[in-house]
Amino acid sequence: MVFRLGYRKFSLKIVQNVLYSSNISKMSTNIPQFEHLSVSVPKEFVYHVELNRTDKLNAMNNAMFKEITRCFETLSDSEDCRVVVLSGSGKIFCAGIDLKDFAQNSLPAVAQIEDPARKAKLLYQLCTLYQKSMSSLEHCKKPVIAAIHGACIGGGVDLVTAADVRHCTKDAYFVVKEADVGLAADIGSLQRLPKVIGSDSLAKELCYTCRKFPADEAVTSGLVSKVYNDKDTMIESVINIAEDIAKKSPVAIQTTKASLVFSRDHTVEEGLEHIALLNQLMLQSEDLATAATGQLMKDSNIQFSKL
Repeated sequence: MVFRLGYRKFSLKIVQNVLYSSNISKMSTNIPQFEHLSVSVPKEFVYHVELNRTDKLNAMNNAMFKEITRCFETLSDSEDCRVVVLSGSGKIFCAGIDLKDFAQNSLPAVAQIEDPARKAKLLYQLCTLYQKSMSSLEHCKKPVIAAIHGACIGGGVDLVTAADVRHCTKDAYFVVKEADVGLAADIGSLQRLPKVIGSDSLAKELCYTCRKFPADEAVTSGLVSKVYNDKDTMIESVINIAEDIAKKSPVAIQTTKASLVFSRDHTVEEGLEHIALLNQLMLQSEDLATAATGQLMKDSNIQFSKL
């Protein structure tokens, strides 16, 4: 009897491993392909997106902006994805907007137009195209964890402030660079950074001076929640955190993100009304009973249906 029970447990473990490998394999076949982004599935339901223009220090050109939008819209709708980890390949996280690409491929079109109103229309379209790209992280239904190493400059700050969670290495630093190149940041930093760090004074200082904001200051201000000695350790830790989140009810996690994002820009009363409207439906989900059963049985490997 003992042998039979042990055999059943052993067989169950084999079945679980086979199913896990099968799930990872199926997810891997559904990975979107991009020129300037690298996407992988290191854990079940965890997608890892890397900025991948290493020859340009991951500076963002027009094509990368469009790819970021498409990538996060795709992952937002994918039932195989529950959490996204965002990092940069190569020496640094991101050098900001690729000004050379912008000057060569965007400004000539503007220069050919003489009428100010029509120039303004084209510049508005470019600006909102880039804004949509940064906001795609925030609009993604799944939590996005940014893992930052080395420099995070200009557009890189726009990008990470739209993420849900930020971790960095001890050599990381942040620069809101736009004023140094003669413009006001217009794709997210001025709107999100003050709310992320909770200090109007510090946010204005960083945006006016364009000074380096090092990792030790970033963690004390709340821009990042943890600092690591090196990139490899950070990526491993962040993926483990993502895996832990991915094991929870996707209904609960996605509803939590929706409420947090909404509540940030609304009053407490409006936020309470918003979550009440969401939960009048979500509390009817099977996930509530499934999670409650797992808690009572002390089962840490409870399985939730895809969403």
